Amino acid sequence: MCDSALPTGAFAHTFGMETYLQRGTVHDEATFQEWLAQFVDHQLVYADGLAVRLAAESCAAPGSGSGSGPGKDPRAGIDFLIELDALMYAQALPSQVRQAGLTMGKRLLDIGRLSLPGPCLESYAAQADAGTCHGHQAIAFGLIGTDHGVPATSLVSAYLFSTVTALMQNAVRGIPIGQNAGQRVLGDMRSHVTRAEQQIHELTLDDLGAVSPGLEIAQMQHENQRARMFMS
Repeated sequence: MCDSALPTGAFAHTFGMETYLQRGTVHDEATFQEWLAQFVDHQLVYADGLAVRLAAESCAAPGSGSGSGPGKDPRAGIDFLIELDALMYAQALPSQVRQAGLTMGKRLLDIGRLSLPGPCLESYAAQADAGTCHGHQAIAFGLIGTDHGVPATSLVSAYLFSTVTALMQNAVRGIPIGQNAGQRVLGDMRSHVTRAEQQIHELTLDDLGAVSPGLEIAQMQHENQRARMFMS
């Protein structure tokens, strides 16, 4: 699920980074890493990363610790997933970001059903088929992992780092920076991802969507950018 070649369409999205490229704010390895750290801390943590954890905990088996301890939400089951799905759709204010989450989510639902089927994923996918849920990538990721016994903390770290990896590869093509520079960024981001996972552990559903307006504005501006290489 974390392979950069997984055909979800991540290669076509920069989540607003291309706006910063056009401005000249991001133009080399150092400025890309600075943007990437801000994206992780001020958007990924409070949206997709938190959704992975909440989805995984909502589907965890009884006795696994779901619903207890700091930062955990006591609600569980499909009703909570429906609510989480609606909140993830609503909090994604830039239309391209909202559409990216759904497009990649539907692909991950299809891939999961074919390659890594399980009861939690199937329950959520059935709601998406019925139109009750939109089908978001982060929720699907959390449910697939939980179906196969992966702890929520490991799922969050994996999701964060796979997103960082996809954005690094797009920076290699889009800025462009060299492959060696991209690997240096990944190396430096490992400890950053660890801190982000620890932060997500302390958050609750009330924190979902507390995203930096500056990032959202850049993502909205991308919709009207004169020339684009990426879809978001």
